Amino acid sequence: MWDSSKDYPLLVAQKSVELFLRTVEGANLRGKWNKKKALSSARDMVPEIQSLYYSYLDPEEIAETPQIGNLENGSHEIVDALGGKNWHHQFQEFASKDDKEKLTASIAKIKFFLSTISRLKGRLQLGEINDPVIAIDILTGSVSSVGKHAKSDKLLICNVNLGDRAVTVVTNDLKVKDGNHVAVAMLPPAVFQGVTSEGMFLGGGDGILKDVGGEIGDLPHGIPLEALNETRNLVETFLK
Repeated sequence: MWDSSKDYPLLVAQKSVELFLRTVEGANLRGKWNKKKALSSARDMVPEIQSLYYSYLDPEEIAETPQIGNLENGSHEIVDALGGKNWHHQFQEFASKDDKEKLTASIAKIKFFLSTISRLKGRLQLGEINDPVIAIDILTGSVSSVGKHAKSDKLLICNVNLGDRAVTVVTNDLKVKDGNHVAVAMLPPAVFQGVTSEGMFLGGGDGILKDVGGEIGDLPHGIPLEALNETRNLVETFLK
């Protein structure tokens, strides 16, 4: 019997809801949006996920439950409450200069939450995999630009093409270059001296992986198992 109370995709989904609630309650988001509805829809997700914890169904069975459908519908309601498909544009437009850094972090956290919920069914359909990495996306990307960090000469800021979108990744590998094919773990956003990183490059002792196989935006091919260790640790940290 599958112990659904320890299912990593469900656990990360629950934590992502909590992250969203903290972010929206604390952020200064200016524009035309329905804060009350966004928070209400997110709070309604909590009992839906908790009911699945103790269902003791197989992941594939959980994926087909009404609760998963309700979570997906709730994420659509939240997007509408935030202002629609391009909700983040209005927040960026109306933000003051002093709020830009915090706003970027807030938007990244909201995007992580929405992605976690919208992709939950697909992760559950992968079956009984007791590994933290199953709870997040790991995608093949292409580095499109690399810039220096204004506050640290030990960090670089990379713009990474994931096919359907671009993300910012902060790295301490100073040898990364435009055109590198990388594997990106889409972890909860982290802020490095004022710059928000929306993911982490996979790598090891010799730096990040720079010649990863796989189509842009899809799962990378041929990743060594040890390259996933830090991702596992960070997912576990997020769940604490």
